[in-house]
Amino acid sequence: MPKLHVTNAEGRNTTVQFTAVKAPSGPRLGLPDDEVEFRRYLSMVSETDHEVLASRFGEDYGQALVDGDPEVDLEQVGRRIGATDVVYLDGTGEVLHAAPEVIEMIFDAGGAELERRAPKDVLANVNEVEPVHWTAMKMKRAAVVRRFAFRRSLQLRHVDGLTYDYLFSMAKTLDAEDQMVLIGAGEKGKDPLIFQHNGSPYRGFLEGRIDGDRYQLLLHLSNLELKRPEESA
Repeated sequence: MPKLHVTNAEGRNTTVQFTAVKAPSGPRLGLPDDEVEFRRYLSMVSETDHEVLASRFGEDYGQALVDGDPEVDLEQVGRRIGATDVVYLDGTGEVLHAAPEVIEMIFDAGGAELERRAPKDVLANVNEVEPVHWTAMKMKRAAVVRRFAFRRSLQLRHVDGLTYDYLFSMAKTLDAEDQMVLIGAGEKGKDPLIFQHNGSPYRGFLEGRIDGDRYQLLLHLSNLELKRPEESA
């Protein structure tokens, strides 16, 4: 089980485990006694695309389609597609026999390109010597869910009696205040959370739920803030 090195409101730190929270299953497709199975079939081949047909019959090849169906390869079209492989193409549609070089493009808030550079490796930072910090930023639960879009949620789990008391206290505090707290990485807790090498950066919001002696301490992850569009003049 992956681990998270985290501090509480008093700045005391420990390492706990976490698991992904599974979303409820959606409606099942199909009939009461029969499920739907999705399959993929080949609809065309490269020898019958527009460019090839135009070179054979000219740009106005409508009558040729009516007369002979040259756009359909009867030996290939309709075949069931199984496992597939990724194939890279260049700008002219030719197959690349080696993976292309990846370039990172940096844009400003207006969408203008600022810089092109080789991608930089980004290391995970949630189980390092420097713990993930409980910050001073708290918001009501209702406000957080209206301001941020959550990509995934994780549940923090205790590994012994001491970490149970530690996490239970955090959850109890947040539940009583009806608030979520922002947690961040780095020395001052200002950096985003990165859970794997070259993974996506997230803002993390802790939410606590209490039911008697039971607790849930949920870490909601977001990389999208919802903002009201500016009114046009």
